[in-house]
Amino acid sequence: MRTYLAVIDDTEEAAIALRFAARRAAKTGGTVLVLALIEPAEFVAWGGVQATMEDEARQRAEGLVASVSGSLFEEAGIRPAILVRQGDPVQVVRELLSENDNVAALVLGASATGAPGPLVSHFAGADVGKMPCPVMIIPGSLTPEAVDRLS
Repeated sequence: MRTYLAVIDDTEEAAIALRFAARRAAKTGGTVLVLALIEPAEFVAWGGVQATMEDEARQRAEGLVASVSGSLFEEAGIRPAILVRQGDPVQVVRELLSENDNVAALVLGASATGAPGPLVSHFAGADVGKMPCPVMIIPGSLTPEAVDRLS
């Protein structure tokens, strides 16, 4: 089955990219794999404090994914698969792509202003020719209507 991998966070551009992925999946009979990333916490001298910080970050990411997946189901009829992973964002996405042959595209959101984020910079940069799937970069300036029309 055709799967669109959408990496999300709490930014507007991530929500726009996720909408695009869901609409594309709905139109092509595919599905969406939603990835929420938790960056490793800085080292804290007390292990219990670090574990609490990581747990709080995981709970925030899971809450974000839950709210987004509910709206996806309502709008596009898509029930996404959800992953929350911790680690270096580029490395986590690379590992996930190598584990999943059915990913048809990596869908990333680009900020409407300013420099691109680290995932867009990396996956649209020098290694883009080595990717196992296309990379779709969705402009953060698109309206929901434009996303619906383009997807």
